[in-house]
Amino acid sequence: MTRSTSTQRAVVRIERPASGGGVAHLEDGCVVFVRDALPGELVEVEIVQRTAKLARARARDVLEAHGQRVEPPCPYARAGTCGGCDLQHASTDLQGAWKSQVASEQIRRIAGLPVDGAMTEPATPARGSRTRLRCAVDGDGRLALRGWRSHRLVPLESCWLLDERAGAAFDVRWSGAREVELRAIGDEPPFAVVWPADGGAPWTADVSGKRVEPSRVAHVGVGGIDFRVSATSFWQAHVAAPVMLSERVARLSGVDAGDRVVDLFSGVGLFAAPLADLAGPDGRVIAVESSAGAVDDARHNLGARPQARVRLGAVDAARVTDTVREDDVVVVDPPRAGLGRRVAAALAYRRPRRVVYVSCDTATFARDLREFLVAGFGLDSLEILDLFPMTEHVELVALLDRAGSTVDSADEGRV
Repeated sequence: MTRSTSTQRAVVRIERPASGGGVAHLEDGCVVFVRDALPGELVEVEIVQRTAKLARARARDVLEAHGQRVEPPCPYARAGTCGGCDLQHASTDLQGAWKSQVASEQIRRIAGLPVDGAMTEPATPARGSRTRLRCAVDGDGRLALRGWRSHRLVPLESCWLLDERAGAAFDVRWSGAREVELRAIGDEPPFAVVWPADGGAPWTADVSGKRVEPSRVAHVGVGGIDFRVSATSFWQAHVAAPVMLSERVARLSGVDAGDRVVDLFSGVGLFAAPLADLAGPDGRVIAVESSAGAVDDARHNLGARPQARVRLGAVDAARVTDTVREDDVVVVDPPRAGLGRRVAAALAYRRPRRVVYVSCDTATFARDLREFLVAGFGLDSLEILDLFPMTEHVELVALLDRAGSTVDSADEGRV
């Protein structure tokens, strides 16, 4: 059902969830993605962007509401304010159903593989579950996030998702800063990494804004292993993510004593350390990471495991070809951009025994998965983890098994 109310407003029926909002059709047949709407709802929308093929809009008035629509718990999760959370108006169960459907549909559409992705139960309550938050700083020195599909800064007095130990940072005026990342990692006091507006090197401060020792690090225990995480090293944002991901990667990898393992995009060694313990002194673990700071952390974290080696460098097709051997066990945890076609194809061509793929972006995972399927790998298992509560984002953990595949010489040119 669609009827135009003005050149900028329309009333639409939301048909299904999708990445970017609920999908509906305007009166002329144009597809519109609607933020702040739920499947089945009849909503009046304000169109904020329109092209020949699609439009984007936000819900202004819900005329017929979904039974699991809830009042957003955060005061900034309202139309025209913070763009950080896009599902606060949905119940926890409905958020899970939304994410599962969107992830499954993206994999079917992009990789051509039907899957029935089951969302795990949230590991912890959403409130206070986030350990890292990178904020912009407005002209008055206030911490801010950007509005939906906008560069407009929305100053905050708090963040509902952030660990409350870091909340004092919102009372500080961060004058002279361009961005501030709040980090409440582990049991130690939270701190901030500050990027100056003049483009200088970042510095560290406590949450009151006072400068602290620049070598400030956090220590986090995961599965009985202590990890050092320096101020600019990557660490999972959800408090439960390191344990949940590490346990799944170790189990799916099937690593036995004496195995050779390659951990690409290895960060501070979250996966490499337990995998080295599984491989034992007769095994070999090679971790590859492009961040010099994370490599320093990984070498510290893996220092008691001589079977593990950490290499500094970008993960590209040449690196994969030089590092991965046939029958290796490979773990990949790339950034949101994924492996990319060339790296995925190069990895499949090396014919590892299995690949455990950890992804925070379903679309790029599905694109890479297609390369593995073409090369004869199968998707043995897929789990969707709800590690980004109140948003449409998910974390995927997939096991790709080589099913006796061979790569023809003609395929080598695709790498």
